[in-house]
Amino acid sequence: MSFNPLTERGIPIERQFRSWSELASQPYDTRDVHPYTRCRVIVMNGIEVEAIINSHNAARRIADTGVKQMLALVRKAEQQQQKAVNWLIPGHESTIANTIGYEQVAVDLTGWLARHEPDPYLKQVYEFGILEDYDHLYRYANLMDLMGERRKAEEITGDLTEILPGRPTIFHHRHPHDELRRPMTVEASDFQSILNAITIVSAEQQTMNYYMNVGNRPENPMARSLYLEIAMVEEQHVSHYESILDPTTPELLNLALHEYNECWLYWSCMVTETDPRIKQIWETHLAMELEHLRLACEMMKEVDGIDPAAVFPKNGVSKPMTFEPNKDYLRDVLARTLDNTASDSQFVPVDQLAADHRFFDYQATVNAGGVPSEMVIQRHREEFGEEYRFATDGAHPIPSLKESGTAEGTDYFRTIERHMENA
Repeated sequence: MSFNPLTERGIPIERQFRSWSELASQPYDTRDVHPYTRCRVIVMNGIEVEAIINSHNAARRIADTGVKQMLALVRKAEQQQQKAVNWLIPGHESTIANTIGYEQVAVDLTGWLARHEPDPYLKQVYEFGILEDYDHLYRYANLMDLMGERRKAEEITGDLTEILPGRPTIFHHRHPHDELRRPMTVEASDFQSILNAITIVSAEQQTMNYYMNVGNRPENPMARSLYLEIAMVEEQHVSHYESILDPTTPELLNLALHEYNECWLYWSCMVTETDPRIKQIWETHLAMELEHLRLACEMMKEVDGIDPAAVFPKNGVSKPMTFEPNKDYLRDVLARTLDNTASDSQFVPVDQLAADHRFFDYQATVNAGGVPSEMVIQRHREEFGEEYRFATDGAHPIPSLKESGTAEGTDYFRTIERHMENA
């Protein structure tokens, strides 16, 4: 299977605008929707939000009136696409249920990208982040029980994604300087690496935006505290992933790369979707994005003299991005990298940090007085006698996390404890 958006014809831009009734999509049934259909809706909403923000940012830096007009025209169509996708999410779906969907996206999207990343360093970047989102899913699943929801998190994720402790959230909090990674270069990178990077930045940015807006909506103080803590980690994740992008990419090339990425992802959704009605939305939006890509390439060639044939792969892309289980892969990443932290742009075991590393001071500052992600698990054990987990493939692969997902007993905890004793 292959797909080349440069050789496909789309819907002319003047025929892309729709009425309000056409945009107000019938929401999916939150109890019957396939977990990965929900994931596709969440991720494509994030992809469209990124496209819109990227276009606005470009418009603020470009003086050429013709380019600004093209951006405004395409951006209006992108806004309509975002509304059509976002309005698929039903209004009665609770914030915590929606959050479980967001974290399943983070786990299984990042898992696919990591497994299909050709660059060894970028693969480490994805593997480092995935263990943190994996843990967020587990913390929110326990919170869901404590909030008295009528269903378990596993009813949302299905049996596709295990819900187990990852790298404990308490240890995600690092000094901002240690969130910056080595950037790629567009000219030297495998094209799949470019698509992967734009995709993950868009998805993580949407998760950050989501928590920035809904984190204060729960009335439960513990829920508000957990959202606050994890929202700060999601900001780190955006810094983590956006720093791998090539900062020297010309504005119009950056625009064309984004449009190509949208074509790839809508095609991916279209060929993997199981819901016929939603599949039609993906197909329609793909046809629109093909035209957006054509316009971006035309402008890039006319203004900057960059030939699309010199940038994009001659035969297109060979595989769709697929939401699929990553259980074995995640267990392997846990076993190999659980105790890693970041120091500048490198990933190292926490016990290899120098005694005066800024990580320890930052941990002491933000974790003073109690940590919500730890309290949620402790409270669940107090109220239910155990924490909530959903394992389909056996016990947790890490001995220190088999019985409890709290920090105590992990190598991280022992390292920080030793540091405090020696301080």
